[in-house]
Parts: sequence; C-alpha cells; structure tokens
Amino acid sequence: MRYAVHRLLQAVPVFVATTFLIYAMVFSLPGDPILALAGDKPVPEAVLQALRDHYHLNDPLIVQYGLYMAGVFLRGDLGETFTGQPVSELLTDRWAVTAQLAATAWIFELVVGIGLGVVAGLRRGKLADTAVLAGTTFVIAVPVFVVGYTAQIVLGLNLGLFPTAGTDDGWPTSYLLPGMVLGSFGLAYVARLTRTSVVENLRADYVRTAAAKGLRRSRIIGRHTLRNSLIPVVTYLGVDIGNLMAGAVVTEGIFNLPGIGQQVFQSIQLQEGPVVVGVTTLLVMIFIVASLLVDLLYGVLDPRIRRG
Repeated sequence: MRYAVHRLLQAVPVFVATTFLIYAMVFSLPGDPILALAGDKPVPEAVLQALRDHYHLNDPLIVQYGLYMAGVFLRGDLGETFTGQPVSELLTDRWAVTAQLAATAWIFELVVGIGLGVVAGLRRGKLADTAVLAGTTFVIAVPVFVVGYTAQIVLGLNLGLFPTAGTDDGWPTSYLLPGMVLGSFGLAYVARLTRTSVVENLRADYVRTAAAKGLRRSRIIGRHTLRNSLIPVVTYLGVDIGNLMAGAVVTEGIFNLPGIGQQVFQSIQLQEGPVVVGVTTLLVMIFIVASLLVDLLYGVLDPRIRRG
C-alpha cells in the first residue's frame, strides 16, 4: 500500500504540469473562437463580450486553468463547447467507439506481439527469427495511413474478409481490421522487445542453474525466462494504452469510425478549444492510471522493485 501511495503522489505533479501545458497551448493559439463561431454574420460587440466573459476568455491564462481544474475535480465537469453543449455529453458515444478500437488493437499487440517475440527469441538465428525481424522492420518503416488504406482495399474490398468502414456490425467485427492497423506499429515493437528480453534471459545464470538442476525446459521457459522477460514489455504495453487512444485519429478517419479522434480533428478545425482540452485531459488520466498499474505490476513480477 505504501508503494502504491508513493507512486500515486508522484503522479499528481505530472498531471498538473501536463494538463496546464496542453491548456496553455490550445488557448494560446491565435484567433478569437467567439468570432469564428459567428462566422460572417454581424454580431453586436456586447454579445461577443458577454460570451467571452461566460467562457472566461478575458481572464489570465492561469485563472482560466484554475477554474477548469476546479470543475474537473469538484464536479467532474470537462467544460462546455462554444455552442453550449457539455463536452462530456459530446464525448459519451464517441468515447465508447475509440475505447473498443484501442482495446482491439491492444489485445492484438499483446497476443500476437508477445507470441511472435517468444518464438523469435527461442529460435534465435533461425528462419522464424529472421522472418519476425524482417516483418517488424517493414511494419515500422511504413506509415500507418499506407497500412490502413492497403489493408482496407486488399482485405476489405478485394477479399471481403472484413467490413471496410463504419460500426454497423458492432464489436468485434467492425473493429478487427482497424484494430489490427492501429496496433500494427505497437505489435512490431512488442515483438522485438520480447524477442530481445527472451534472448538475454536465456543467457542468464539462473536459467543455467535451473537447467543444471534438471528442470523441464517448458518450466524454465514459462516460469523463469518468460516472467522476467515480460518486465520491459509490460512497461511498453501499459504506456501504449494511451498511445492507442490518442493515435486513433488517422485510423478512425480511414475507416470512418465516429470516435474521439474524429471529434478532436473536427474541433481543431472549428477552434473548439474546450473539446480538445477535455479529450486530452481524459487521455492524460488514462496515461497516468496505466503507468500506475504498470508500476504496481512491476512489484508483482519483481519483488525487488517493491522492496526498493
């Protein structure tokens, strides 16, 4: 419990600093969002001033941020758009789409990435190892939009294996292909990281000692080698949860998924700063919670970290 509380307290200044930086960048952009909302229509100056006062746009930046954080922590309020709609209400349906997409991609990374990494590590220098290294290098080198459009055309249109757009077929059917596209980059890193960790641990003294004691190879691999090899992989997978949520903008655009990535893109075009800040605040929370869970899992995988 002491270890968990210590990690949680460390997360507080990270959250404050990150959210303030995001808030400052969004609301320091040039242009008046109230005038942008009006467009070409003439609006009385008194109305413009009243709207600026309502959204605290005339207050100093630090005051605006303080009011926003008070709303988040005291009322769970992510603010409202410049059209008067609560940001949380705007994101309710879209958040579920992005969460399902990110979960599909994360499971794909976890299962396939670790599986390929273990196979490559146990067969170091052989055909399977070479194929995994070459394949992951290719995936890392190709931009995600190229992978997305190619998969959509080949696997969706030509072969008809997956739906090509939308969420009409529900989860997981509608999310399989975009999930694989979104998770392909992370899968490559998970596979290579697992492979490297397995190779290193197979050379460790405790593995030689276990073999000398006559333990079965399956027990040596499963109980000793793989458990220690997963520590750096757990770190990447934990942090990558937030990366998948934030990186869904391109994938959602390719497959026409109505998630928060699509909403953020539209909000940037419309200068809807409250929506952008609200989404990124939630993403920061996800990053911090995921990092905290990774730290706690560290203590389970390696008791030395917990005692330290």
